[in-house]
Amino acid sequence: MAQANRVTVSGRLIELDALRYTPARVAVLKFRLQHDSSQTEAGGARKVSCEIAAVAFEREARLLAAAKLGSSVTVTGFLAAKNRSSRTLLLHATEIEFVEGE
Repeated sequence: MAQANRVTVSGRLIELDALRYTPARVAVLKFRLQHDSSQTEAGGARKVSCEIAAVAFEREARLLAAAKLGSSVTVTGFLAAKNRSSRTLLLHATEIEFVEGE
């Protein structure tokens, strides 16, 4: 049975590291997203506000490298551990969509 691991979240770019390259010449960029929304839980409204650590590779990394802080984006990707020795989650962005007018 396939295991689901797909996340879509919107927010503002609040931190953009410099574009860098791995030894294999793969473009990579770490960033942070500020997410604010209202969700329904247990029949009531709940305000959600959080920062999400993320990383993008290749095309998405180059798109983000040209972005401005504060830009509104919708990010789709998957969750994985930050590294082998950490259980901290990191969103791996596989699709970046810039939201105009926000």
